Amino acid sequence: MIFGDKILKYKDEILNDLQTLLSIKSISRSMPQECDKALEFILNKAKEFGLETERVTEQSGHITLGNKGRLCGVLSHLDVVPEGNGWSTEPFALTQKDGRLYGRGIADDKGAALINLYCMRALKENGVEGKNTLRAIYGISEEVGMEDMDGYFEKMPAPDMAFTPDSDYGICFAEKGILQLEVSSKTNDSKLISQFSSGKAVNAVPDSAYVIIDTSSYDEQNLIQLADTSDGSFEFRNTIDGLMIISRGKAAHACESEKGYNAASALVDIIADAFDKEDLGSLCSFIDYAVNKETNGRSLGLKMSDCVSGALSVNLSSLNIDDEYAKAQFDIRYPVTINGKSVLSQFEKVAARSNLDVTVINHEKPLYVDKQSELINILSEAYEAVIGKMPELYSTGGGTYARKLNNNGVAFGPNFKDDDVRMHNSDESVDEGNFFLHAQICLEAMHRLFTCE
Repeated sequence: MIFGDKILKYKDEILNDLQTLLSIKSISRSMPQECDKALEFILNKAKEFGLETERVTEQSGHITLGNKGRLCGVLSHLDVVPEGNGWSTEPFALTQKDGRLYGRGIADDKGAALINLYCMRALKENGVEGKNTLRAIYGISEEVGMEDMDGYFEKMPAPDMAFTPDSDYGICFAEKGILQLEVSSKTNDSKLISQFSSGKAVNAVPDSAYVIIDTSSYDEQNLIQLADTSDGSFEFRNTIDGLMIISRGKAAHACESEKGYNAASALVDIIADAFDKEDLGSLCSFIDYAVNKETNGRSLGLKMSDCVSGALSVNLSSLNIDDEYAKAQFDIRYPVTINGKSVLSQFEKVAARSNLDVTVINHEKPLYVDKQSELINILSEAYEAVIGKMPELYSTGGGTYARKLNNNGVAFGPNFKDDDVRMHNSDESVDEGNFFLHAQICLEAMHRLFTCE
């Protein structure tokens, strides 16, 4: 019997606490009190288990075992993205159905966060004497820039070795750079658009959008025909303010934008086919010629890739236009061997052609950990002990807390690549067997970090 199997004795308690944790609507930034409530729930549970806890900042805290040797960490976040549309179950609740566990955050990252707590409990209750200090670190703003970990590491030392269960198995040794931008014009200079609304999270593909336009001098039937021949899904409504067009797409994480269908891009596309550039206004015109429905950055002059982490991606995350403003947000994931400043410079150069302002919302530099490092060897052995084979080493366009660890941390689990967890999408869920298989791997890995020389 491996040590990781000991987590299974807590299965019923984990599911009960998971119901409570998923019911907390800890949406990043927009619901700070609920985010705080989620963090306090974890820390209070840890105190109930007799574990040492500390609330380090308003947005972070930790649980600690031991006080010697090297500092080893496991990092997870308790904030989630908005629920979006199209759920078949209650988003903020645990639903067990057909062998799966449903709820916003079950895969990203509340499920893993709770498992980390129970792994710490298992180590304590089994009397494990560690040679190192083990720390479970929690944050509540990972989805909106990770300033929680910036604040945390201003007050606390960074771990010597760490992992974050916030991706897929096997082991993610490289993460692309993340460049999130806001593009805006000083006024709404469109002659056509009075309102455009789409997108709530900068790291997600928007699944809905609507626009209100003045069609007093245009044949609306032509627009309807353009919509019918496109690959999007549109609805038309006449309102007192003009023609409303509603676009419906498919949500996805920005790091895998090609797996979604961008409702905002699709809506700009049909409007641009019907009207002149001058009518569109500078922002929508820019989106039409520089991005359109692409996700590879080709028209921006940013199509590139490397052999370590793959291709650059671009996602139009939001587009909002009103009487007084016009702004859009973009999420760019660039290869680990590319300089982020050159990506930003090229984007600014193209945006300048439309006299648009570009502001950096967030910039996270790439992560790269040597495949032969001690950390990767320990995690590989833990995975092999549970699964029976060595894990794949891979790179991702996703962004995790690992990039805050000075190349001393990696993403490791909790999700399995053959399980469609629908992260950042409706009906986010995990296979229940896989969920507890991750729990075994996680405990085995934490045990090995805690006890290694």
